Amino acid sequence: MQPVASSAIAEIDDSVPDAIDPLALSLNENPFPPLPAVRSVLIKSIDAANRYPEFLPERLRNLIAGRIGVGSEQVVLGAGATGVVLQTLQALTIAGDTMVTSTPTFDGYPIIAQMARLNLVTVPLDKGGHNDLDRLADAAANARVVVVCRPHNPTGTLEPTSHLFRFLRRVRSETIVLLDEAYIEFTAPEHRVEVSALARRFPNVVVVRTFSKAYGLAGLRIGYGVAAPELAATMWSHQLPFGIAMTSLPAVTASYNAEDELLQRIRMITSERRYLRMRLSALGIYTTDAHANFMYLPSKSAQGRPWSEVFADSGLRVRCYPDGGARITVGSRASTLAVLSAVGK
Repeated sequence: MQPVASSAIAEIDDSVPDAIDPLALSLNENPFPPLPAVRSVLIKSIDAANRYPEFLPERLRNLIAGRIGVGSEQVVLGAGATGVVLQTLQALTIAGDTMVTSTPTFDGYPIIAQMARLNLVTVPLDKGGHNDLDRLADAAANARVVVVCRPHNPTGTLEPTSHLFRFLRRVRSETIVLLDEAYIEFTAPEHRVEVSALARRFPNVVVVRTFSKAYGLAGLRIGYGVAAPELAATMWSHQLPFGIAMTSLPAVTASYNAEDELLQRIRMITSERRYLRMRLSALGIYTTDAHANFMYLPSKSAQGRPWSEVFADSGLRVRCYPDGGARITVGSRASTLAVLSAVGK
């Protein structure tokens, strides 16, 4: 066997991203590395990498169901939230169906709609960056799927639960509602909706969550969906055999067991978010009232320049939008200071 050249090793090393990069603020990643307990089980799992995971992820399904208080038959798994969404569309739609989303929205939705061969209809956010739930309901009158991100991506806004329930009552039962809660752990408890009650009351709703954001496991690609048993059974029939990595079960188990540490990290991120918003406000810069791990700067800067120009020479990687707005991941204090420096210039 030929030895691996040192240059090849260098290429492999360079392909691994820096876990703590204060300038990488475009993907809403958690700024912290995995929790110590999670890291420990991941290291141990390497020794079993030659083995297949479960044919279907029954144990992980049971673990998550027990944690959130629903029957295991109501849970489906996917490669992150995007995997769950694609699986949902593959199971519940046919080519030519219509899917309705707000705009701007998560970048993955137009791509996933195209993969499922759906017609995409978009509804602009209101002036405050919120989902326009009335217009979404109107647009969904003849649609097969309507998406509501709560908190919304990219603005981070959050509609009151009373508004959400009014919207759900307006949507016809034949229309699937994808309630994307990728960032729900960053919201205050009073803004959350109990998943079990939601599934009982609205059997056309699929709640989508992920371990990528608050749990900081984006690289492991673990997402799940929760729905009424009949709907979930149809989705589970499209569960990919051997499709959930063997690292998922120990990582989720360790994350659940380290809840206190997890909550402390969430508090640190939300505190940094409030600090960044306060400092931006002091500079005369408006931001939406975000309830996630990012900030959104609508339209253009105070000087009328698109934010893409403002951050162009800063070295910061932020997500910029065609209308001139920008979404900035909340990271460490070093990240915050880098953002403030770029804006101040």
